[in-house]
Amino acid sequence: MAHVKAMGVALQERGCVQVSMNIVDYERNALYRVLELVRMEAQRWGVAIVETEIYGMVPAIALLESTAHYMQISGFDPDQIIEMRLLEMLGEDEA
Repeated sequence: MAHVKAMGVALQERGCVQVSMNIVDYERNALYRVLELVRMEAQRWGVAIVETEIYGMVPAIALLESTAHYMQISGFDPDQIIEMRLLEMLGEDEA
């Protein structure tokens, strides 16, 4: 995954390891794909993923694609999300 920068950090006080990532190009490496690779490697080493966290800003479409993947939504279109459609309509009004 050429468009992901990652490192592992041991959190001794919590008794766990954190994988910290910067996903440089979410279009080339979808969030769900990156998470699943980390999940596979963790499982290989007998480590469970306890939680995930997003820090900072993320494009809405990146989260929507991952949601559609995990929910196995057939024919998903971001326009099906009311808020996305409203934002699109607001943008048209300003133009």
